[in-house]
Amino acid sequence: MEANARAKYVKMSPRKVRRVADLIRGKNVDDAINILHFTPKAAAGPLEKALRSAVANLVNNQDSSGKIDPETLFVKEIRIDEGSTLKRFRAASMGRVNRIRKRTSHISIKVSDEE
Repeated sequence: MEANARAKYVKMSPRKVRRVADLIRGKNVDDAINILHFTPKAAAGPLEKALRSAVANLVNNQDSSGKIDPETLFVKEIRIDEGSTLKRFRAASMGRVNRIRKRTSHISIKVSDEE
């Protein structure tokens, strides 16, 4: 069985989130949650929340009521896509303007119990 979860418009650049996502790709869910919980990067919070949501989606699925053991789950796929970019402006020297791009991310996690 598989289940997935998505976190959209996370206010963090995809490059920063991918650095943390590479730590848990293909790992057991318990190990992945421990890694994310003790990783000092800001991206670990939204990733842990999305991972817990994917596990809850799989465990609480009506088709699999009581058949799934959370100990055997692993992260099958994790994908970080670029979301929309908020464009802001900041004053620069000599009366000019600099553009600031506030990037967002979409996090997709797929959890499975079969290898």
